[in-house]
Amino acid sequence: MNFFLKLLLIIGILGSTVDASETSPKIENSIVKIYTVSKQPNYLEPWNSRTLRSNGSGSIISGERILTNAHVVANQTFLEVKKYGDTKRYQAKVLEVSHEIDLALLEVLDKHFFEDTKPLTFGTLPKMQDNVTVYGYPMGGNTISISRGIVSRIEHNRYAHSGQSFLSIQIDAAINPGNSGGPTISDGKIVGVVMQQITMSQNIGYMVPVDVVEHFLKDLKDGRHDGFPRLGIYTEKIENPTQKEYYKLDEKLGGILVIAIMHNSPFKDVLKKEDIITAIDGHKIESDGTVAFRTNQYTHFKYYIDIHQYGDEVTLDILRKGKKIVLKVRLSKDASQANFTYAKQEYDKMPSYFMLGGYVFSPLTKNLLNSSPQPHLPLRYGATKFPTKKKQEIVILLKVLASSLSRGDHGIGFWKIDKVNSKSFKDFGEFYRLVMGNKDKHIILEDEDGSKIIIDREKALGIQEILLKRYSIKSVKSDDL
Repeated sequence: MNFFLKLLLIIGILGSTVDASETSPKIENSIVKIYTVSKQPNYLEPWNSRTLRSNGSGSIISGERILTNAHVVANQTFLEVKKYGDTKRYQAKVLEVSHEIDLALLEVLDKHFFEDTKPLTFGTLPKMQDNVTVYGYPMGGNTISISRGIVSRIEHNRYAHSGQSFLSIQIDAAINPGNSGGPTISDGKIVGVVMQQITMSQNIGYMVPVDVVEHFLKDLKDGRHDGFPRLGIYTEKIENPTQKEYYKLDEKLGGILVIAIMHNSPFKDVLKKEDIITAIDGHKIESDGTVAFRTNQYTHFKYYIDIHQYGDEVTLDILRKGKKIVLKVRLSKDASQANFTYAKQEYDKMPSYFMLGGYVFSPLTKNLLNSSPQPHLPLRYGATKFPTKKKQEIVILLKVLASSLSRGDHGIGFWKIDKVNSKSFKDFGEFYRLVMGNKDKHIILEDEDGSKIIIDREKALGIQEILLKRYSIKSVKSDDL
């Protein structure tokens, strides 16, 4: 045989051997297809919902658990899973979920599901240009799909499911609907979980990196899911030389300027407005607000907060009116349960609402804003602000159903309410109690500009049942009220 033909044959055999190891049955047997039936709420008609069916992917990890994306199982009402090489579906349930980082753990009710499987283990954060393999069940077929690519970028990005920013890994492997929740493998170990892609682009996909996954799993060890520590501060970059001069910051140094501090921020007792944070745990913050997490690789300064759990202590280097200060801050667990914007993103629940005489009220949420075809710019801007101790939620008159009582008001919607009969309120629950507990003849709703809507209480209560039948509404209020 010709020498060059022999050489090509040897290369082909070696190539086949590499492929076989990367797609070994042990890995494939640990890849799961997830079948989800979910109830999708209608925030514009909060008493209505619809049922959807969707598919996703997952992987078997230690403790007979399945790791997947939160958005694969969000709002689920029924879950089934199927492993590679099996035709039987097994019923599953959500064991734990973190919507902020788009991760979830599932439990299978029948433990026979895990026979002939081996839990996958975790690797380390990959490097740029590392080869990775994506496993899952994307659209286009029913069997497992395996695609390969390289790591092309590592930095903080917006997670589409929560809208929050965390470290993410961009890869160029083919990712399609159905891949979500599947593992990204390098050297036989999980280095990330596929979560999203950029549509109308060529092979730009993202995965939740292994560091974020392991933070989630470590967080759960005490039996409580706290999530990632939140800053609770507004900051600005300081790149302009005149601005640096004004704040007495050396032109060669970087840092972030504190412009607002939330009332329940972990930093509320140590930071002041116009403090400049120049370093976190000794890691220098650059003028553009980034930090080096590897040589010549930078990401958002929040990286050195994200690597901590609630209860950890961090050290901040501060420049306060030109003087250098070192502060130590305990990341308070109390902050893990706080709302850090007026409009929160809701999951796994039906919207809150109640109706009085055809006037439908609801708290303002991101879900509601994103459901509306109208921009509602003032509401959107207000929703981004920090809540205060006295004001935790924005309440709106969502819509007005046509009736003899509400003539002239039918066109009103997304109207922000500031007071009820001259009384302010903290949240939607307190607003509901103010309205329904009011014994005056008129319920007077007022916005921040002083405009008023007036409802006759007795007449409104008198037509409730008529309106429920007319508009096929099951209840005058949501179950949480």
